[in-house]
Amino acid sequence: MVNPKILITKPSADYELIDSGNEEKLERYGKYVLRRPDPQALWKKSLSETEWKAADAFFYRDLDKKGWKKNHEMQNEWYASFGEIKFNISPTAFKHTGVFPEQEPNWQWTMEKIKNQIAKSKDKKPIRVLNLFGYTGGATLAALSAGAEVTHVDGSKSAVTWAKENAEISGLEKKPVRWIIDDARKFVMREIKRGGKYDGIIMDPPSFGRGGKGEIWKIETDFIKLLDECSKILSDNPLFFLINGYAAGYSSIAYYNTLKPIAEKYGGEFEMGELTILESKGGRLLPCGIFARWSKN
Repeated sequence: MVNPKILITKPSADYELIDSGNEEKLERYGKYVLRRPDPQALWKKSLSETEWKAADAFFYRDLDKKGWKKNHEMQNEWYASFGEIKFNISPTAFKHTGVFPEQEPNWQWTMEKIKNQIAKSKDKKPIRVLNLFGYTGGATLAALSAGAEVTHVDGSKSAVTWAKENAEISGLEKKPVRWIIDDARKFVMREIKRGGKYDGIIMDPPSFGRGGKGEIWKIETDFIKLLDECSKILSDNPLFFLINGYAAGYSSIAYYNTLKPIAEKYGGEFEMGELTILESKGGRLLPCGIFARWSKN
């Protein structure tokens, strides 16, 4: 059995979780501070309400209305860097910002695995990575920056367009990447027929979603099917497999158990646990999601 691990995103030049509590979080993305809901923050805030009210914008919910209100003059879009990659930050109607900072340790892990493999490879064969439910491309950009060839799949045209923009501002637009607007399962099933193979697979399956043509995704019925199908497009000597989880009610142990057959077939090592962000003021960890990941090296 693998002991659970806690991955921590720490404050950086362009991002910090300033404070959290009372089901809210106060974050700085580049030059702007945002205040938005977070049901995981059950504790009391460290900073005063005056300090919270000084945020440049906050997300509100009033009966049947919701959205962002600005306290100060600010742009609708701006840039923020996370390590080697850059994102176009644009607060959405669903309280999101276009990036999930808690994923930074996974991005670093992905880059490390790819760079190490390239350094020790004798035949210089390209490393092919598949990013399913790719959203605005954090994992895609990480893999590209490390030297991999990436196929980015998402059912949302707007998300794929956003990911392309992030690749451009990160200076990665000329790297070998395929941008695919498609249902994840349908794409993988076609890859099985085509004989497509990947050395690394990354996925961030939602609890519920719709594909580009209205296909319905339910994690309780489709997740295991997708994993079985993904196992058929792994290369003969795969490098890694990473799963992230949000709001589905599952434990990282559940994801670990689903990936276990891969380790039994290829060997390697497993890690699982929680994704968290460290407050810059109170020093507490904000839980943000779960992960399970396997790697050969």
